[in-house]
Amino acid sequence: MSAYLALVLKHERGKRGLTQDQVAEAVHVSGSLIAMFETGRRVPQPDTARRLDELLGTGDLFARMAVEARRDAQPGWFRPWAEVEREATSLRCFEPVIIPGLLQTEGYARAALASGLFVPEKVEEHVAFRMERQALLDRKEPPLTIFVIDEAALRRGEPAVLKEQLLHLAEVGLRTRVLVHVVPCDAGPYIGQSGPFTLAEAAGGEHLAFLEDQLEGRVLADPKRVSTLVRAWEAVRAVALPRDQSRDLILKQVNEL
Repeated sequence: MSAYLALVLKHERGKRGLTQDQVAEAVHVSGSLIAMFETGRRVPQPDTARRLDELLGTGDLFARMAVEARRDAQPGWFRPWAEVEREATSLRCFEPVIIPGLLQTEGYARAALASGLFVPEKVEEHVAFRMERQALLDRKEPPLTIFVIDEAALRRGEPAVLKEQLLHLAEVGLRTRVLVHVVPCDAGPYIGQSGPFTLAEAAGGEHLAFLEDQLEGRVLADPKRVSTLVRAWEAVRAVALPRDQSRDLILKQVNEL
């Protein structure tokens, strides 16, 4: 659906003799973002889609297509967690081998997805969805998000892509409600090496968890199982570096690339 939205937007814009920059100014986004809409690399946010409809006189066409494109880009098994993620008041994420999706640059996400079994078109759809997920960090009042990443994840990737990713990681980690911690390689064996997991707190105080493997992911709501992961989180946090030291380690790795 994102590819179809891209074609329709390019057609409607061209039919009215508008440039990408003119459309961008009218709907209050950058020209580069309009270009990404027209190549299927990004999907308009609801307010942007609505402004596109108003500008181009297309009713609610782009609003509907944006919703469908965002839904199509999500693997079926991920949709329940995507909803939890959007409504969460706090998120705690641990990743031992890769930069978490909410912190990935477009280039890093594309490289990670292209290394799997996806055909190029599907890679772009999943990249677009991953970028859309990150909008929650840009809200006026975003959830408190805490990430713990193993140092090994800072060393895996093509140098140019990885350098951009690590610089982005250092920048995002300066935001008030985003905390990034790194478990250094010299921490030794620790419980987090068993695999990644994410914890979420809903607005009503309910705690949920998400586990993902090679095939799919699953949401856990059983209090006993979630409590076990909360204890694992505390053990992981205990071996991670403080925020400032983590950022220093990230920038040290940048200088070594």
